[in-house]
Amino acid sequence: MPLPNAFRALAHRNYRLFLVGQGVSMMGTWMQTTGLSWLVYKLTNDSFLLGLVSFCGQIPAFFLSPLAGVMSDRFDRRRTLFVTQTISMIQAVSLVALTWTGHIEIWQIIALSAVLGMVNAFDMPTRQAFLSDMAPTRVDLPNAIALNSSMFNLSRLIGPVIGGAILARWGATACFLANAISYTAVIAALAAMTNLPIRVAPRLGRVSSGLAEGFKYAFGFAPIRALLMMIAMVSLLGMPISTLLPVFAKDVLHGEAQTFGYLLAASGAGALTGALYLANRRSVVGLGKPIGGAAVTFGASMIAFSFSQSVLLSCGILLIAGFSMLLTLAGCNTLLQTIVDDDKRGRVMSLYAMAFMGTVPVGSLLAGTLANQFGAPLAARINGVLCIVGAAAFILRLPALRKQVLPIYQRVGLVPPITAAVEAVAELQAAPEDA
Repeated sequence: MPLPNAFRALAHRNYRLFLVGQGVSMMGTWMQTTGLSWLVYKLTNDSFLLGLVSFCGQIPAFFLSPLAGVMSDRFDRRRTLFVTQTISMIQAVSLVALTWTGHIEIWQIIALSAVLGMVNAFDMPTRQAFLSDMAPTRVDLPNAIALNSSMFNLSRLIGPVIGGAILARWGATACFLANAISYTAVIAALAAMTNLPIRVAPRLGRVSSGLAEGFKYAFGFAPIRALLMMIAMVSLLGMPISTLLPVFAKDVLHGEAQTFGYLLAASGAGALTGALYLANRRSVVGLGKPIGGAAVTFGASMIAFSFSQSVLLSCGILLIAGFSMLLTLAGCNTLLQTIVDDDKRGRVMSLYAMAFMGTVPVGSLLAGTLANQFGAPLAARINGVLCIVGAAAFILRLPALRKQVLPIYQRVGLVPPITAAVEAVAELQAAPEDA
C-alpha cells in the first residue's frame, strides 16, 4: 500500500533498517550525553570544563571532516560506518570500565571525548551521504533526511528522560553501559542491508586535489556557501547553549539530574515537531524563507530562556527553540543535498559536518568562558542577539539565492519549466522592493 507523504522514504527496505538501528543507537548516545554532562559538572562544579569537554569532543570534526568527505566519495560508505560504530562502542565500554572501578578523572573524560570526536568526524559526513544510497531517488531523499532528523530528535526526546531516570537511580555508569549495548542495533542493521546501489567512485587523484575541488565547488556557488554559513552560525552561537543546560538546571532553576533531563527532553520534543513538519513538506521549493524565520525565532528563544526562573516556562521556551533550531539545521541540510552534484556529495556533506559539528566546540568553549565570567544567562542573551543578526543577513539575500537554485530545481524535476519562468519574472519584479 502507498505510504503517507510524510513517510514515503520508508518504502526503501535498507532505509527502514537504518532508521530503526540508528534510532536505538541514538537513544543510547543521548543517555551517555546526559550522564557525562552531569558527571563532569558533579566532579568539577566548573562550567568552563563543561565547555572544554564539549570542545574536545567536537573540534576534531573541524579539521578531519574535509578528509572524511574525500574518503566518502572514494570508499564504500557502509564499511566505513561499520568501523566508526564499532570504535564508538569501544569508547562507551571504556567509560563503563573507568566509572565502574571508580578511577574516572576529568582528563580521561576529555581524552575519550576527543577519541569519539575523531570517529564522528568520519561518521557524520559518511552517514549523511549514505542516505542517498538508501533512498536513491531525488523525490524521496528530502523525506529521508527529514525522517532521519525525526528519528534523531525522537531519540533526543526519549533518551534524556530515560538517561535522567537511570542517572538518578543507578548513576552515570549505567548510562554509559546502555549506550555501549545500543551500538549493536545499528551494526546489525548495516549487516542486514542488501542490494545497495553500486557507486562508481570518481577518480579524484591525490587527496589534496579532491579537497581543493570540494572547497572550490562548495564556496564558489553562492547558495551552498550561504547554507553552510547559516549552519555554522547557528551551531557556533546556538548549539553550545545545550552545554550550559546543567548550569541552568542546577544553579538557575535549582534542580537536580531529573530537571536536566526535562530540559533536554523539551528541546528534543520541539526538534521532533520541526522534523515532522519538514517530513510533511512535499517539496523543498520555498524552504528558504521558513529557514530564515526559524533562525530568528531560535535567537529570540535563547534570549527568553535566559530570563526564565521557572522549570515549566523554561521547558516551553526550549520546545520552541528546539523546533526552530531543527528547522534551520535540517532545512539547510535538505537544501544542500537537493542541489549538490552526486559526485561531490560526500565532500559537501563533510563541509556540512565541519560547519555543524566543527564550530560547536569553539562556541562551547566561548559559552563556557562567558558563563564563568558573567553567568550562563548573559552568555545565552549575547548568543541569541548575534544569531538574530546573522539570520537577518540570510533573509536579505534570499531573493538572489532563489534565482540561482531555480535552474537546478528545474533540471531535477522539482519545478516545471513554466513555473521556473514565472518565478524568475516574479523575482525580477520584486527585486526593487527587496532592495
